[in-house]
Amino acid sequence: MNLTQAGVVELRRQIQQRSVTSAALVEALIERTQAQAALNGYVAFDADALRAQARTADERIAAGEDLPLLGVPIALKDNIDSVGLPSSAGTGALKGKEPSEDAEVVRRLRAAGALIAGKANMHELAFGITNNNAVTGAAHNPWDATRIPGGSSGGSGVVVAAGWVPAALGTDTGGSVRVPAALCGLVGFRPTVGRVSGRGIAPISTTRDTAGPIARSVADCALLDSVLAGDSEPLATVPLKGVRLGLPKPYWEAIEPGVREVMDAALDRLRAAGVEFVELPMPKLFELAGGVGFPVALFEFVRDMTDYLRYANRGIDFRQLVEGVGSPDVSGLAQSLLGAGAVPEGVYQEALKTRVQLQALYADTFSSAGVQALLFPTTPLTAAPIGQDETVLFNGQQSPTFTTFIRNTDPGSNAGIPGVSLPAGLSAGLPVGLALDGPAGSDRALLALAAAIEAVLPPLPSAPWQR
Repeated sequence: MNLTQAGVVELRRQIQQRSVTSAALVEALIERTQAQAALNGYVAFDADALRAQARTADERIAAGEDLPLLGVPIALKDNIDSVGLPSSAGTGALKGKEPSEDAEVVRRLRAAGALIAGKANMHELAFGITNNNAVTGAAHNPWDATRIPGGSSGGSGVVVAAGWVPAALGTDTGGSVRVPAALCGLVGFRPTVGRVSGRGIAPISTTRDTAGPIARSVADCALLDSVLAGDSEPLATVPLKGVRLGLPKPYWEAIEPGVREVMDAALDRLRAAGVEFVELPMPKLFELAGGVGFPVALFEFVRDMTDYLRYANRGIDFRQLVEGVGSPDVSGLAQSLLGAGAVPEGVYQEALKTRVQLQALYADTFSSAGVQALLFPTTPLTAAPIGQDETVLFNGQQSPTFTTFIRNTDPGSNAGIPGVSLPAGLSAGLPVGLALDGPAGSDRALLALAAAIEAVLPPLPSAPWQR
């Protein structure tokens, strides 16, 4: 077995059966990590500390302990606090600062026996999707090192796709777990907002943020979800014959030809398996989502980040944080929040009312159409070249990079509903993601459905940097 290509579930099984030790697994991962450091997936990685964790895990296993993740390394996005490693949220004012306590998600990982492998690169302060970070350097997509891995959890996608770790945690505000999963050929899961604790995670918006896993399979994401959410409900077996899935028209109207080709092939496979598709107009979807997204995120960023800095005892205030931003795209946005560009309270309150309408639209759509989930391309295009931070060439025209990549993932994020991205195939050698959004609170049912769909889709080869 190639230890650098195995997933969480398989590695845990091998460790339980004493077919491999945690120490041997960690050595294989360290070797690959050090050999491929040019991908810049980690911003903090301590090989000796990881080895020590693995030795302790092997001792616990020898003593008879049996925990869901015992001996398995998991990486963390750099905005998730973890004792023993700096937590900088990819920004200058926090660079090198170590937290005094673990985030709640890290506490749960450790309680399940996981090893904390390192801190993954990210778009600065999680405000972007390219992971072209002026403070920590650009992260590079293992499928093509000249291209972006997505973001803002780009490093989390890199370290898994490159074979440095079997899974990683990211955070998703508008697509920041599912976009890098899609562009790196992985599975990414965004839970219903509130399902997973955000304590100890540098925030953008408590209304929209959630931590979620990036891994190699739905089963791996489901195992991590059970640990993070404290939900041990096993995934049901879902026969696809007769399953009704919605195809929301706004998500399908503008797609790269190569992405459409992959998605059409995926739909054909699912039809052959008995899935029934329902086309859904949802005409006000983008209008409602647009009325929620930036007003909520930018208002709450000032409030929630101020609270985090105080709670985490970082030694800086919000103004100092903003003044330390190094990435031009993030700096301009953050600086505007210090002055007249800040979102007024009244605008924010109106955005929250619009969010209620958006949530009602989703709930009514699921109910009236009788669909279990919505299906669409995770991103309408494949990974862009590094450096196209402001605009990207999309269907022959220059389009805004950020809004183009999150176009399909942002509405569900604004509504707080769960979503998952699966690898559907390759377009010109680059991964294409297939996304599912489910009703609020349907997390385990959505993962079960995703597992059934995953079994029908063609498996991707490993990324070139992992071969």
